Amino acid sequence: MPASSYNPALIRTHFPALQEADGRGQPLIFFDGPGGTQVTQSVIEAMSDYLSRRNANTHAAFLTSRRTDETLAAAHEALADFLNAPSPDEIVFGPNMTTLTFALSRALARTWHAGDEVIVTRLDHDANIAPWLALQEQGIVIRWLDFDPGDCTLQMKQLPDLLNERTRLVAVGGASNAVGTINPVAEIVRQAHAAGALVFVDAVHLAPHAAIDVQALDCDFLACSVYKFYGPHVGVLWGRYELLEQIPAYKVRPSDPHPPGKWMTGTQNHEGLAGATAAIDYLAWLGTTQGADMAASFPGFSGRRLALKRAMAVIVAYEQALFARLLSGLREIPGARVYGISDPARMVERTPTAAVRIAGTSPDELSQRLAAHGIATYAGHFYAVSVIERLGLSDKGGVLRIGISHYNTAAEVDQLLAILAD
Repeated sequence: MPASSYNPALIRTHFPALQEADGRGQPLIFFDGPGGTQVTQSVIEAMSDYLSRRNANTHAAFLTSRRTDETLAAAHEALADFLNAPSPDEIVFGPNMTTLTFALSRALARTWHAGDEVIVTRLDHDANIAPWLALQEQGIVIRWLDFDPGDCTLQMKQLPDLLNERTRLVAVGGASNAVGTINPVAEIVRQAHAAGALVFVDAVHLAPHAAIDVQALDCDFLACSVYKFYGPHVGVLWGRYELLEQIPAYKVRPSDPHPPGKWMTGTQNHEGLAGATAAIDYLAWLGTTQGADMAASFPGFSGRRLALKRAMAVIVAYEQALFARLLSGLREIPGARVYGISDPARMVERTPTAAVRIAGTSPDELSQRLAAHGIATYAGHFYAVSVIERLGLSDKGGVLRIGISHYNTAAEVDQLLAILAD
């Protein structure tokens, strides 16, 4: 679907925060999506409805407990649809992706031995590095896949040399939260599986900007965060059922010995899971109302899974057009540099997230200047410390990060560019 058929004005009516203004009456503009997106009114209402009509713990005979069980089951179904998982029993919820990854890494290490190896990349958020580095105290060897600082893409030619018979897992990001690069995950999975290794994908930054299909990727584990795609602060882990069943999880003794329960330690964020379902249903609504003519593009999909495919295709088309406008404007600003892929012909290889520096001023100063005009951005390393170190920017304040979301507009982009150019 061409971006011109997209109706951002309609989309924006679903987000209450977009109607807000700062203390001086300036409309708030959100380019901070990579750190967390705004939520829809339907998400807010779903969480409120849970707390007012469903609030209880699970697995009891009384009404609100039964409603809670229904709420949790619906959330598993919704995220299974979002990721095209074979079964809702493969969806694990937790407080955030980082906590879930630490839990999984510790559990996997119980099945490994000193001298076994894990490959991580320098292009990743530290949530997909630190949990694996922590295993060094158990004798696990960490190997690093580097990236080219020119276009910020992984040096894939290195991967065959890193893989060997001791490799147990490759941890890779779906996309870089700092510079936007979309990694060739399917190819990494192919090579890793050929070497007998598992693959863990951090899809936190990719999920808002691309349709994720764990079956097509053929990965073994994938994690994402609902608050990056218009929902509440809930973490999600998908894993192949047979692996989730086999791996010994850290859990209390009375809890469910089978997936997903064995991995969901303690009482879950029930109202958050109600909001997670609402976020997925919002995306399905978007796909149904704005992507109906895309049905032929996704053979084999139906129902909510088809609507979600359409939604992400519509979002990608709109965001890429808006990001092209942003890049074009940044090129006109003297001293501005955008890190990562900037070739217009390669936009499918990146998300609409720009890592920017402007000569003569620091990223923090730029972010503060934008904030004074009601524009939200972040400056620094965004926990992608290895990326910023590799780019030689650790002692220079990192970069200014500008993230396009599907609720942003051309007018907002132009306003940001005008302030940066001043």
